[in-house]
Formats: sequence, structure tokens, C-alpha cells
Amino acid sequence: MTDLLERLRTGLPAEALISDPDVMASYARDTAGFCDAGAPAAVVLPRTTEQVQHVMRTATALRTPVVPQGARTGLSGAANATDGCIVLSLTKMDRILEISPVDRIAVVEPGVINAVLSRAAADQGLYYPPDPSSWEMCTIGGNIGTAAGGLCCVKYGVTAEYVLGLEVVLADGRLLTTGRRTAKGVAGYDLTRLFVGSEGSLGVVVKAVLALKPAPPRQLALAAEFPSAAAACDAVCRIMERGHTPSLLELMDRTTIRAVNAMAHMGLPETTEALLLAAFDTADPAADLAAVGELCAAAGATEVVPAEDEAESELLLQARRLSLTALETVKSATMIDDVCVPRSRLGAMLDGTAAIAGKYDLTIGVCAHAGDGNTHPVVCFDHDDPDESRRARESFDEIMALGLELGGTITGEHGVGVLKKEWLARELGPVGVEMQRGVKQAFDPLGLLNPGKLF
Repeated sequence: MTDLLERLRTGLPAEALISDPDVMASYARDTAGFCDAGAPAAVVLPRTTEQVQHVMRTATALRTPVVPQGARTGLSGAANATDGCIVLSLTKMDRILEISPVDRIAVVEPGVINAVLSRAAADQGLYYPPDPSSWEMCTIGGNIGTAAGGLCCVKYGVTAEYVLGLEVVLADGRLLTTGRRTAKGVAGYDLTRLFVGSEGSLGVVVKAVLALKPAPPRQLALAAEFPSAAAACDAVCRIMERGHTPSLLELMDRTTIRAVNAMAHMGLPETTEALLLAAFDTADPAADLAAVGELCAAAGATEVVPAEDEAESELLLQARRLSLTALETVKSATMIDDVCVPRSRLGAMLDGTAAIAGKYDLTIGVCAHAGDGNTHPVVCFDHDDPDESRRARESFDEIMALGLELGGTITGEHGVGVLKKEWLARELGPVGVEMQRGVKQAFDPLGLLNPGKLF
């Protein structure tokens, strides 16, 4: 360890290297439960690409594993340290280098906070759509690593669709440039897309070229109450089948609504079984909301309440953003699942999750990016109760199995990390795993980058 620290010091300013065990412990894990984390040998907070290259060259020379990190808001254990590793925190590389209204791009470092970029783009009349619920804290580098989504994905898509190019420090310290700044480009294999969602296992992103869109009109929202989750999911299918393009289509079940009310006193209707939130940022959002309201009523909605203005709309969206945080207050611990199914199977997914909650005698709240079929069942349990903890883990696995049975995927936006690595192999199959391991071998032949994650 002494040799490692001495070598790192030769290419880093003193403030960039942390070796105090108590301080390092605060960098050991992200927010996922049931995921082991080790004790790092060093934590490095670089400010330049050259400093990242120095870290990777040192790691390669000493065969020391490296765990890249963003803000550690992830939910899969992908940023968890391993024993004796270098934790490479990119949060100090937080500059917005360029915003171009003509080219409609932003060039940023990985530590830029999502909300900071969004606001900077808005100042130029532009829009960066990916907006995870943790957008006030999470970093662009972390969003790229996990291929993060958000509330607006139903219309605007996920992070992967906005990453045009990258600068990546490879495991041996070389700098790789991928992708482009242009609106179009198909030269060679799409290495850029390969890094998105790779969870730091192929290289360390030090710069990103991101696509921006013109700022849309301010959105208006409505809330529709339903007597069952199945009825709400039926409304989702009707909305999408009719060709509507909402900027947001979100679902909260009764458990989630009650948790949000208990935490934030927002006055959401606790008697309903499911609340569907729809929003439009079109030229005439009121007309679009009226059409969607009719479809909700036809699907069995007991009440449809359009927001009267932007402030009311934002209040509804804030309630949805608080869902995961609120569910964390129900019990001492939570396991947050992230199963995505075809929209046509969304009702079966929610009904099946409710059955699993009953089977294991657990509280499981569900909030969902309903327009994408991306559900977030949140298993609430007492961490100090061994039996309840066991049931929580078993129910979590059953929810993932249900998602696969319905033609879905084990993760829509949170990533695999440690939490779902066994399930990744089940989803991909042996040939898929072999090919992915081959890619890993090509980029990181010594297996130094984020070992123990994905597979």
C-alpha cells in the first residue's frame, strides 16, 4: 500500500489523494442495499484528464483494481469499493466546457451535476432531457455509466440517445476518443454506445459530447385516479395506442401515495388504488390533456383532474419525484427494483408484484415510468429482522423473475452492479455472457476496472 500511495503522489496534488481510513469509508458504497463493499486503499479525486491517466498507469503497473465513481446515488452497488482498490471519484471534474446553440451540443466533464447542465442549457434556450429522480445530485458521468433514464423518457428517451461522443481513459492510461460532434456519423463500430451503461468496467469517461434539443413549451399535467392498478395500466395502453406523445406518463400505487403524503403532506388522494400522472409540452397541452382524460375515464378512472397552471403541474411532478425517498421512510430499509416490461404487460407486472407482496407478507410500493413499462417496485422491510430481510431478498428476486417471464428486462435504468449480476447471466444467456466477457477482455485485459460488477 505504501508503494501505491507513493506512486500516486508523484502525479497528483496533495488534495487529490485521500488515504485516511475514516474518510475513505464514506466513499465505499452507493445507495444500494444487500451489496457488499470493501475497504479502498486510496481515494483519488482528480481534476484533469492527465491525473486520471496517471492513476490508471499506476494501477496497471501495480495490478491494483480501480472503481470509478460519480455521486454514488446509484441503486445497484456498481460504485461499491473492493478491498484494496483505488476509488476514482470524478466529482471534481465538474466543468461545462461548451454549450453550442448552433450545433445543439454540450461538452462536459463527468462530474457535472445533471440539474446544473439542464439549467445551463435552458439559459441558452436548449433542453437536456434525461432527468433521473436524483437529478439534483447525480452526475453526467454516473448517468452515462448506468445509462440512466428519468421521468421524460416516454417522449425523449434515455441517456444513451444523447451521448454523441466521449473521451475515455482506458485501463492502461491511454486516451480514447469515440463518436462525434456532428448530427450524423456512422464511421466504424459504435464504441460510444458501448461505454454507455458499462458501469465503469471498460474505461473512465473524462469528457462527453451530449446532444441538446430546443427548449419545449412548459408542460401541463393531469392526475387521474383509478380503482385498480390494472385499470390505470389499461389507460396507459389506450393512450399509447391512440398515438399520443406525452412528455411524462407516470404511475404511483396506493402504498406510494400514502408514503409521499406522510412525508411531504401533499394531499394526494389516499383512497385511490393507483394515480396516473400525464403531462404534455406541446403547443396546446390543454387539448392533449383533455383527450387523454377521456381515455382515462373510458378505462375506469374515478376522477380526472387537470392542473390549472404550471405551478400545479410542478407540484404533481414533485410528488412523483419524492416517491422513492418517501418509500424509504416506511421501514428501516428498502430494496428498489427496476424491472421494465412491454407496455402491454404492465398490468400483469403490477398485479404480479402485488401477489408477491402478499405471498411474503411485505409492504411493496410501486412507482413507475408507465409510458415506458419501467416499474420500480420498492420492497420495504426491517433490516434488523433476519426473517423479514430474507423475505425481502426472495421477493426482490421473484419480481425480477416475473419481469423476465413477461418478456421484460431486469433493469431499465439503474444498472446491474453487484445487486443483479446473477440475474444478468439469466437474461443474456451463456452466449451473450461469453460475448460480453470478450468485450471486457479487449478493453481491460487485466480485469482492473470495477471488478466484480456486471458478471
